[in-house]
Amino acid sequence: MTIAMDKITLHKGDLPDGLDLGPTVAIDCETMGLNPHRDRLCLVQLSSGDGTAHLVQIAKGQTDAPNLCRMVNDAAVLKLFHYGRFDIAAMYHTFGALAQPVWCSKIASRLIRTYTDRHGLKALLHELLQEDISKMQQTSDWGAAELTPAQQQYAASDVFYLHRLKEVMDGLLAREDRTEIAQACFDFLPTRAKLDLIGYPETDIFAHS
Repeated sequence: MTIAMDKITLHKGDLPDGLDLGPTVAIDCETMGLNPHRDRLCLVQLSSGDGTAHLVQIAKGQTDAPNLCRMVNDAAVLKLFHYGRFDIAAMYHTFGALAQPVWCSKIASRLIRTYTDRHGLKALLHELLQEDISKMQQTSDWGAAELTPAQQQYAASDVFYLHRLKEVMDGLLAREDRTEIAQACFDFLPTRAKLDLIGYPETDIFAHS
């Protein structure tokens, strides 16, 4: 499904003053690569679940976005992610804003969809919501001064469906009696992101050896 451009708003540097995205906000990030110490944050996309998406383009060297950070830090706002571990680390490294409380569809998927090893967002949306999204722009240049309509549509699709996905996956977690353990994982996720940033991306600190 292609998201109409009139459903997408692009902002430079920060969310506008006074924008209220409600108590539950879907968030995703685009970066220049997968190493937050090397690869800068380029875009933060958000949706309140109302069928619109807000994209915040982050400039090279930018270290603050007051309105965005206020929302990220707000304990009254639940932040929805897909693979939040990376996005939380990227925003914390760039702005010093640690997202919490959080919910993550990849963690939920690994807890309930043990019949498959396909836990990407595209697979989840196809199976659980019968929505098909394109991943063609995933590896495009997110540091470009001007983002193409295709890039904007791709970025929006990463947050557009997360509210609906959460509703379905929360039901599956409850069905499989894994709601409590999922919540414990979500609560730990910001700490897991901080461990990544200080040099423990692969080390299991709980291991005996």
